[in-house]
Amino acid sequence: MKKSIMKASNFLLVLMLGISTVTFAGNEDRVGSAGASHLLINPWARGSAIGDAGVANMNGLEGTFTNIAGLAFTDKTQIKFNYSNWMGSAGIALNSAGFAQRLSESSVISVSVQSLSYGDIPITTVANPEGNIGFFSPRANVFNVGYAKKFSSSISGGINFKVISENISNLKASGIAIDAGIRYVTGEKDQVKFGITLKNIGPVMRYKGDGLSQQVSYVSTGFIASLEQRSATYELPSLLSMGGSYDFIFSDNSKLNLALAFTANSFSKDQFRLGLDYGMISENMAFNLRAGYVYENGIITAENRSNALIGPTAGFSIDALVGKAKSALGLEYCARFAGVFGIIHTMGLTISLK
Repeated sequence: MKKSIMKASNFLLVLMLGISTVTFAGNEDRVGSAGASHLLINPWARGSAIGDAGVANMNGLEGTFTNIAGLAFTDKTQIKFNYSNWMGSAGIALNSAGFAQRLSESSVISVSVQSLSYGDIPITTVANPEGNIGFFSPRANVFNVGYAKKFSSSISGGINFKVISENISNLKASGIAIDAGIRYVTGEKDQVKFGITLKNIGPVMRYKGDGLSQQVSYVSTGFIASLEQRSATYELPSLLSMGGSYDFIFSDNSKLNLALAFTANSFSKDQFRLGLDYGMISENMAFNLRAGYVYENGIITAENRSNALIGPTAGFSIDALVGKAKSALGLEYCARFAGVFGIIHTMGLTISLK
């Protein structure tokens, strides 16, 4: 037990050292100066429905985004598929899939993929400004491998490795990043939880490809050469989130979870998050109703808003408990509101085997 607690303490120390590098890394004056901003999108419906406030209480694959330490609470095997019409009417598709597997009594591993597709865009050139010469399809992908472990009955921690890729017709960029998190659970019925996570820590990225090359003709000699330009590097949108949650237990079959979180962003405004999750369980069915709100400075008025998402979130999930082991087959939905872009719908399927 003491050895496990020492490992957890060392893990927390490493995390806090990372926090010291990101807490003072930037401010709201740097809004828009980072790249790979799709790393800030929660691809999962249940965590999104409570405004990403579940830093301390989201479990399984949902925890791989909000706090990787939550992966340690996977029962046995979990499979998820989610789809979002990102930015509402903008025509951007976000597809996500994940798999989590318990390796031992204390450790869990996960693999997940998120893919953003921006649709087909006409190719235009100086000679063909109106197009009619084909299409290209920009994409942004994230491949995740996560690992989480329960160090004791109260402390769990995890780490998530990401491989990031972005591409258009003739340019691409790739990079790597790491998330780390820790969670603490206490209370007679484990109803009190605290969590902290550091996300998107990695080296800078840069675009490369044929799109940066052009033919140059020297008039004096007639010599034709290929000139390749270099693109500027860009940093990843690193952040620190910390939060807590409390379960109001009404009976053996119903409870209300209140979650609060704070996110310190290196390249955008800091955010305060509130989430509510009311759950009811019958003999063979579980139903959850969720709502959340994300506040940042200036979000109330359109003139001062620097975020497309205007704050409110809502959603629900229905899980059918089947078999002797009471494994869950679940449907989930989340609505996020994006002002002039409309409503972002996230829906999907979760299979949890015990």
